[in-house]
Amino acid sequence: MVQQSIEQLSLEQLNKEYSPSSCIEDINVYIQQYVEQSRVAKDKAFALEKLHSNQYYGQGEAQRLDLYLPYEQAKRRLMVYIHGGYWQELSKEESSFAATNFQQQGFHFAVLDYTLAPDVSISEIVEESRQAITWLHQNAARFGYDPEQIYLCGSSAGAHLAMMMLQTQWSKYIADYQSFAVKGVCAVSGIYDLQPLLPTYVNDALKMDRQEAKNNSPALRPLCSLANTVPVIIAFGDIETSEFKRQSEIMAEKLTAHGVDVRFKEIVERNHFDVILDLGDKSTWLSQQAIAMMS
Repeated sequence: MVQQSIEQLSLEQLNKEYSPSSCIEDINVYIQQYVEQSRVAKDKAFALEKLHSNQYYGQGEAQRLDLYLPYEQAKRRLMVYIHGGYWQELSKEESSFAATNFQQQGFHFAVLDYTLAPDVSISEIVEESRQAITWLHQNAARFGYDPEQIYLCGSSAGAHLAMMMLQTQWSKYIADYQSFAVKGVCAVSGIYDLQPLLPTYVNDALKMDRQEAKNNSPALRPLCSLANTVPVIIAFGDIETSEFKRQSEIMAEKLTAHGVDVRFKEIVERNHFDVILDLGDKSTWLSQQAIAMMS
């Protein structure tokens, strides 16, 4: 779908294109999977004393994270998962479904919470995510992972936030730091140009104007110094709208044009909601690529 055809879409069509649930029968089936699989992972980690829950990275009540420790010999690498929900829904409580997979393979795994819209703007949510990564960098020795080995994965809105971390000047957040705080990004079913959301129902809570949408669009922002050395996985399900597929394509094209190592895939028989569950299954392409990125 080219830009001209987007501009010709009616508001009804645009709302449908940016409604991930328009491609499935019942979203609650997948949300329940998130809940159940996350509960199992959390209960197991708690029982084995491999979980540090509700670590505050900021002053806000939602500025918390859960940190899962490896079950096998630690490889001192951390995967950080950022949940989706259009920046308005979900939390870390439904988002640890992949923790066990990473723990079993020797990795640390963190799950972030952040304040949801409409209580804060999307710019503030991006800033909270930067605070979380800064906190994880500064507290690496306390939990046993290498601060130079922090990787990100996000789904939907979380993929957008992960990509914004790729375009952050980390020397402004981490004193005397000349390297890049993120060593790899796995972005699944994300939105990277926020401008098409402006007239849609999604923006009712976000209340973005055009300038804020542009400022928070990774596809429109310049890459930061050293960011082109960071490998990126971009994936989405084949049962998604044309616009969600196009968003991934434009982000992959931009990164590739700047010399970034991009691994790109449309995953068959997956929709916007169950494609990310592959991260918790070591037999899937998505899990294997994420693990390979960290190895």
